[in-house]
Amino acid sequence: MTAHLGVLLDKPSIGCAKSRLVGEFKEPKQKRGAMRTLSLHRKKVGVVLRTKDNTKPLFVSPGHRITVETAVKRVLEAGRGYRLPEPTRLAHHEAARAKRAR
Repeated sequence: MTAHLGVLLDKPSIGCAKSRLVGEFKEPKQKRGAMRTLSLHRKKVGVVLRTKDNTKPLFVSPGHRITVETAVKRVLEAGRGYRLPEPTRLAHHEAARAKRAR
């Protein structure tokens, strides 16, 4: 969805997920910034990135008009001390609030 919106708006976009959708990887070290390649059919499709010490990693992939390296840099910059990048974290909070309001 994010990559599609990036194409429609012709803006850089990043895929960032809490769980693996496809591919194979080895667990990165436990320190913030540690990463491992996420591969599908022996092709690099993203990275498994530790955004905070001793937490589960995130799965980061380039969307539109962005490299894997820049995507990783942006996800780490947007972390603000949390596991999830700030826009994703706020979206999760808003979705949970909306569910509670129903």
